[in-house]
Amino acid sequence: MAAGSGTKTAGRPYDIVVFGASGFTGQFVVEEVARTAAAAAAGEGQLCGGRLRWAVAGRSREKLRAVLERAAEQLGKAAFGEEVGVLLCDVSDAGSLATMARQTRLVLSCVGPYRFLGEPVVQACVENGASCIDISGEPQFLEGMYLKYNEKAAEKGVYIVGSCGFDSIPADMGVIYTRDKLKGTLTAVESFLSVKYGPEGVCVHDGTWKSAVYGLADEDNLKKLRKKIGYAPVPVVGAKLKKRGFLFYNQEFKEYCIPFMGSDASVVKRTQRYLHTELQETPVQYGAYVNVGGLGSAIKLMFAGMLFLLLVKFNFGRKLLTKYPEFFSGGRFTKEGPTRKQMDGTSFTMTFFGEGYSEGQDPQNGKPNVKICTEVKGPEPGYIATPIAMVQAAVALLEDVASLPKRGGVYSPGAAFSKTKLIDRLNKRGVEFSVISKPEV
Repeated sequence: MAAGSGTKTAGRPYDIVVFGASGFTGQFVVEEVARTAAAAAAGEGQLCGGRLRWAVAGRSREKLRAVLERAAEQLGKAAFGEEVGVLLCDVSDAGSLATMARQTRLVLSCVGPYRFLGEPVVQACVENGASCIDISGEPQFLEGMYLKYNEKAAEKGVYIVGSCGFDSIPADMGVIYTRDKLKGTLTAVESFLSVKYGPEGVCVHDGTWKSAVYGLADEDNLKKLRKKIGYAPVPVVGAKLKKRGFLFYNQEFKEYCIPFMGSDASVVKRTQRYLHTELQETPVQYGAYVNVGGLGSAIKLMFAGMLFLLLVKFNFGRKLLTKYPEFFSGGRFTKEGPTRKQMDGTSFTMTFFGEGYSEGQDPQNGKPNVKICTEVKGPEPGYIATPIAMVQAAVALLEDVASLPKRGGVYSPGAAFSKTKLIDRLNKRGVEFSVISKPEV
């Protein structure tokens, strides 16, 4: 493996520890780490040393062993032996988290909702000189960690990078990819997400549902938190991107669309602020939307959304929503999560429409005169694409050391990885970035 990323990590037995390995998402992250380690050992991976030392961590040795057995089975391998470590630790036991963090260069934190369970892991990593990656789609947690730990992480030379799953690597790296493919200055991008699924339908584990319930209930505190951070406003360069309504018809897709409720817009904004203030790059305006189909689907979704927004405001409503996710989501969110068949039949496409100014044109004057369309495509978002994104972000953090920000800190994916080979790594693992139509003047 490459040398440590500015951290005192020599002599640590592991490169990666998957914390929360026996959770619903954690088990798929374990599979992906095992796949990456096997590819490295076979000389096919993108790891310099050809060896990935890794471990799983959680509360129950039996459950962790079962997850490793299942991962070996999925990979068609014999059971893992001593080469994979098993660490016992609990999010409510700071000592056990510190012991875990001291043994690794990087922790992959898979324990959510992060607003309740994420901070002790970040704190243990920062205090004990390990970097940390999570797959949180919760802006309040992500920005709260920035406020509390950015300076400490910088002092320790460690990187804390949130949102490294489907939230929000396709969106954040997609905007950077679009910018890099435009000859000229990209000033605005809108993304449209489409999810396709097979005859088995689509389903999400209720952990994601819980995060959404508590996140929307707490929006006022997010505003207060942002005031405390005191973000510098991101300047608008070029024509101002118009905000679209709550429901609109998109001619390109012949479908109705609504704003994407995830963390993508806030994550991209943090990245663009960083690239502008720290690297003097032109900031890109961004709007995130999701295609919802015909008018019937759109109306159903609107009513469901209104009911959801009403219920999250009250303690009683939140209890109902978290107790009966299947009922309130029309079967989309369940306590069991999707079956393998459902996952295999599901895929996503995120399409980016960018506009900007050709080389030699001043973005401060006149209308945008070039357009570009790019795409990020991948397998099922929650439990196939998310582990791929998380593990490839981990590989980029460990291997592309010279291309990371010069100092440690709490970063969004685009801020941490814009100069690394992350997009190439993702392309090789089936999360594919491509140009659909070249810039047209």
